[in-house]
Amino acid sequence: MGEGDVAAALREAVLVMLKLGGPPLLAALCVGLAVSLVQAATQINESTLAFVPKVIATGAVLALTGSFMVTTLTDYAHHMFDRIVAVGGL
Repeated sequence: MGEGDVAAALREAVLVMLKLGGPPLLAALCVGLAVSLVQAATQINESTLAFVPKVIATGAVLALTGSFMVTTLTDYAHHMFDRIVAVGGL
């Protein structure tokens, strides 16, 4: 396993991390921004008002993209195990 193979494995790991973590974080970011704008406009400073919508949005995104996330992670794990076997680790 050369340097190019290690770099490719790291690149693939970062891409999988972005695919898995991106949608829930982006949803929480958008909802948090919207709630903070509403709080600034109405001058309501309630901490649960910011927390509850973010949890609901993150849960909804996880429910909608859960099968995609499981498939992506499973494919990545199979690919990495195949690489380990090809190198002779198992």
